[in-house]
Amino acid sequence: MTRNAVKMQKDERREALRGRDIVCFSHDWTGDPLSKTHLMRVLARDNRILWVNALPNRMPTAASKDVSRIAKKLKSFAEPVREVEKNIFVLNPLVIPAYSSERLVALNRKMLVRQIRRSMRRLGFENVVNMIFNPAAGLIAGHLGESELIYYCVDEYTAFTGVAPGLKEIEEDLFRRSDVVIVSAEKLLESKAQFNSRTHLIRHGTDWNHFRKAVDGKLDLPSEVANLPRPIIGFHGLIADWVDIELIKKVAVHFSGGSVVLVGKTTLDAEEKVKTLDGVSNVHRLGRKPYGELPAYCAAFDVAINPFEINELTLAANPLKVREYLAAGLPVVSTDIPEVRVLPDVFVGVSHAEFIEKIEYALANPKPRAAVSDAIETESWEAKVDELREILEEKR
Repeated sequence: MTRNAVKMQKDERREALRGRDIVCFSHDWTGDPLSKTHLMRVLARDNRILWVNALPNRMPTAASKDVSRIAKKLKSFAEPVREVEKNIFVLNPLVIPAYSSERLVALNRKMLVRQIRRSMRRLGFENVVNMIFNPAAGLIAGHLGESELIYYCVDEYTAFTGVAPGLKEIEEDLFRRSDVVIVSAEKLLESKAQFNSRTHLIRHGTDWNHFRKAVDGKLDLPSEVANLPRPIIGFHGLIADWVDIELIKKVAVHFSGGSVVLVGKTTLDAEEKVKTLDGVSNVHRLGRKPYGELPAYCAAFDVAINPFEINELTLAANPLKVREYLAAGLPVVSTDIPEVRVLPDVFVGVSHAEFIEKIEYALANPKPRAAVSDAIETESWEAKVDELREILEEKR
């Protein structure tokens, strides 16, 4: 085969997912940008996206935050579909947060199909690709007249705290029904391929250009961290019940002359554990910050941490924050999550004591930040979409 023929074949493979209408089931668009957000933004350059805001994966509680969220969902249901970015249209669906009986599943299916098909008609969607990131959407998979069904599984969803009864069965059926299944971690590939032989691994990418700003030295450091005692040991991301709060406390005590900075929202199920940090004077909980400001916080860190507990959920995780830290030029210390072991410039601590030792080593042996960032440059979201396109072309 000639070089031109090889090039033509490669280009043809990458024509998948161009000029298509895609229905995407994910988290709420207004939430922090996750892997789904980044992937859809790349795909929106060549396709139109109907982004369906989050269907519930867990049972709501009587807690004020859950009640507030339900009220907000009910209010947003009345809002029309709107174009939030070029080619990305957001729909707020109405759904009952329960899947424990056939009657409830059938009712939810009927309501959702009606809402989504109406939006598809108004947007003139045809020859639709159904791309599901949220397993609860499995209950309407195949009911939208879609020509292709892709399940993009990035977590061990049924291992989350408070998962809704019935979700496990819905997800397993979704695996089996999908034309292609994409997973983001080797552990997920091992456990999910049993349901569908067309299961493929695509690890997460990173918004490299965004976080690279932390390396250039041109960002003003946020006032909350600019004058903190060093070293500054930093974390950004969701502070949920899979974050090892006891380990963070030990790190703060060990580096008592420095600072531990936590940037991110605390989930309801982690609040009690996180309160135990309130008595540690050098722990600074700054809350959620806009995505656009994260590089400036990273620029202030001396080392970044990924302090996940080790359990069924985290062993299958591919922490997006680790790639973001690296793109920002930071050395990273993580607990023993399999997916971080494939990355450069990540130090793994198997025990709490070793985790602290790795932080000391990273601080004592700094590598040029530009070099750390450059090593992750090829892990872009554009590259990950190219991987997806190649898989889809091979399927044909």
